[in-house]
Amino acid sequence: MKKTLFFTLFILGLFCGTGLRSIAQDTKPDAVSVGIYITSIHDIDFKQKEYTVSFWLWFNYKNPELNFIKYLEIPQAKTTTITYSSLDTTEDDRITVLLKLQCVMKDWWKIDNFPFNRQNLRLSIENAQYDINTLVFAKDTSGKNFDSHALSGWGVDSLKGWAIDTFKITIGTKEYETAFGDASVTNAHSVYSAYKVRIGIKREAWGLFWKIFLGMYVAFLIAYACFYIHADNIDSRFGLSVGSLFAVIGNKYIIEASLPETTLFSLVDILHGLTLFFILSVIIATAYVLRLVKQNKIEKANRMDMIFAQILLVIYVILNIYFISKANMA
Repeated sequence: MKKTLFFTLFILGLFCGTGLRSIAQDTKPDAVSVGIYITSIHDIDFKQKEYTVSFWLWFNYKNPELNFIKYLEIPQAKTTTITYSSLDTTEDDRITVLLKLQCVMKDWWKIDNFPFNRQNLRLSIENAQYDINTLVFAKDTSGKNFDSHALSGWGVDSLKGWAIDTFKITIGTKEYETAFGDASVTNAHSVYSAYKVRIGIKREAWGLFWKIFLGMYVAFLIAYACFYIHADNIDSRFGLSVGSLFAVIGNKYIIEASLPETTLFSLVDILHGLTLFFILSVIIATAYVLRLVKQNKIEKANRMDMIFAQILLVIYVILNIYFISKANMA
């Protein structure tokens, strides 16, 4: 009797274990291999905080219910255009979907060190059809992930003025604090598998630097030239200094018009603020020298002109080198 009972329990346990394994196998999420090949990154717009990227994207999987042409999701994209799509089935019943896309991506820029800034362009791929319990992504690691010739500065669609210094692909998740209207879900929380691409680009900035700051430095040198005008010429000295002051302010507003609004104190603000302060110092020094002239201390006035000229120029150049070097090495 005991042997019969033991044998019956053993058989039931065997069937239950097999059934649980079958359920576990049935509920195992589908693994989808994903690959990307970026052909172009262009139209980087700092004011609108966006850029355009063109790339090939492919998926390899077995579940025929998956639909990446219809349910492809790129969360940060402002617009997504599929210019080419194909679907093939191999002999081992695996499905390959190949897409060519062009996306206008929204992003945020770090402009505290502009124009010596480094940016991370982010691209995330999801499937809106199934969550992570049904679908997980895996990286296709064969081959390269971007056209190194087209994006090196020589191609027509190259990153003009930029260079790619890092390229990283990771598999992660994206959480949404909602059930998307599914009344059967008690916990309003959804998690989707995400294929994430991060491209680090660094600006080749010296040409742009001189282009945007040359007017500011010329304005400072015009104000600085007041020290070499005789102290009796009060109209010329104050006229040049005040004119330079407004020129620097105008240059600052022109540069800021091409940048996104920010509360950060950027390199642009630092250099213009520094220049305004030193032009103000020139005006104060000129007023002091004029006072000496009115007291008939001509020799002392000329000597103070030279002292102020050397001290202000040396300090101004050192501070500029320091802040520019710090931004360039960041």
